[in-house]
Amino acid sequence: MVYPILIFTLPLLLGFLMDRALGDPMRLGHPIVFFGRLIGFGEKHLNNGTSRRLKGFLYNGSLVCFTFFLPLLTFAFLLIGAAINYYLGDLYFGHFLLLTIALPTTICIFYMLSGKTLVTEVKGVFSALSVSLEAGRKQVGRIVGRDTGALSAQEIRTAALETLAENLSDGVVGPMLSWSFFGTPGILTYKMINTQDSMVGYLNERYRAYGFFSAKLDDLVNLIPSRTTAILMLIAAGRLDLLRKTFQHGKRHLSPNSGYPEAALALVLGCRFGGPHDYFGEVVDKPYIGEVGRELCDEDLQRAVQITQRTEWLALGLSLLVRLLLILLIIWYL
Repeated sequence: MVYPILIFTLPLLLGFLMDRALGDPMRLGHPIVFFGRLIGFGEKHLNNGTSRRLKGFLYNGSLVCFTFFLPLLTFAFLLIGAAINYYLGDLYFGHFLLLTIALPTTICIFYMLSGKTLVTEVKGVFSALSVSLEAGRKQVGRIVGRDTGALSAQEIRTAALETLAENLSDGVVGPMLSWSFFGTPGILTYKMINTQDSMVGYLNERYRAYGFFSAKLDDLVNLIPSRTTAILMLIAAGRLDLLRKTFQHGKRHLSPNSGYPEAALALVLGCRFGGPHDYFGEVVDKPYIGEVGRELCDEDLQRAVQITQRTEWLALGLSLLVRLLLILLIIWYL
């Protein structure tokens, strides 16, 4: 019993530790870049003329299905092969087939997590801002999808910490929970949906129709991860007393999900997020989240990073626990 438990839980621990140690291996190529090219190809050729919503649904929906079922069928084939070999008494080849699942899974998890890179990028914003305002604007433009050319120093720091909170859910907690429930097909599909939303899930004239399906699907798959992230952040900060306020403030956000981790961080730090956001000429007035509109400083960054890293470890523990319980349930049922 120990061997299958290790095979189906250890990849998450190893992938997480690899991400913490190495960050995103962009020089080696990245599956998210490939996802982006597929999404961009469809947007370029289909986001025009009539029936944009239907075309977006069919193309992006097909990408989601392909991303889920291809690894599912591949791993199912390997699992069936391993089971047959175990039944026939060929334990060594059965072990080999299980390892052919575990090793690619570990690498996949490593690629899909972005905890270290997220923290590095946010730290880079504060470091660049200490050099010049223009450097801070340029650096924060790497991690936010809006116009940064006229941001003040306070707005730059706020944007960086908002991104840290939101992407803690999208880049760490969500992927790990997806894997714990649905394995490699789950984590790949989650990141495909998330990438679609980040590329075409906007409410402006260009993407409103074509990206409608992608945006709504992203809202759906992040209902649990976003709220789980907020709770884990409060536990990491030792501020569960802010739970009710976090959910009250989280509901103010225009997104049904992003507001919860942002509210958790804003309330713990005692600052305020939100306000007017310029999306390249289209100003969106987002409700304020948090209670105190004060100036942010480097100490706030240090505190936010500390909370983020503790939250990652808590999310790892939760995901491993969920995975272990599911495995034991399957073994008991079989």
